[in-house]
Amino acid sequence: MQSITNTYSAKIEIKKSTFLAFLCPYDDFENLLKNLKQEHLKAVHFVYAYRYLNDLNQIVEDKSDDGEPKGTSGMPSLNVLRGFELVNVAVIIVRYFGGIKLGTGGLVRAYSDAVNEVVCNSILIPFEIKKHMQILIDIKNLRRFEYFLNTHSLNFKREFSNEKVILKFDLNDEEEQKFENFCKNFAPFEIEKNIL
Repeated sequence: MQSITNTYSAKIEIKKSTFLAFLCPYDDFENLLKNLKQEHLKAVHFVYAYRYLNDLNQIVEDKSDDGEPKGTSGMPSLNVLRGFELVNVAVIIVRYFGGIKLGTGGLVRAYSDAVNEVVCNSILIPFEIKKHMQILIDIKNLRRFEYFLNTHSLNFKREFSNEKVILKFDLNDEEEQKFENFCKNFAPFEIEKNIL
């Protein structure tokens, strides 16, 4: 499986219709769709498709033809995402109608081509399933934990609560093993894992 970390765009024109394709991380999908609708007031269709991994590690998919004939735009767009085995991504295609009807086959090709174009112009990265970790530690140990997380290039968030700190981060299997080994340097009562 593959994914992306940035938003990418591409443009194709077919028989005077313009197709603007935007590929983004799934978390940015709703904001991007809202912004595109405000920026492209004269566009006639905002077709989308997305695939993301839920908390049970199941792939969730959805699509919209947004007024195009059923099955001519959303599904072909989703099929391109499937073909590249993309996950945690969304694609939005903004269409400006050029006055010439493309027919159902022409629409399928146009939307597929637009999504292929943006995917091929994107930087795809291998996707790996990570486990979400949340730990509670004494503030006196914060620097040691931050040093470990930074040394292993792990992104983390912290929240302060009295003399304690909540650290949130994601780990793959190998990183989790290293983290468990690191935690052996502390007494069990100094670390509360997976707190809510």
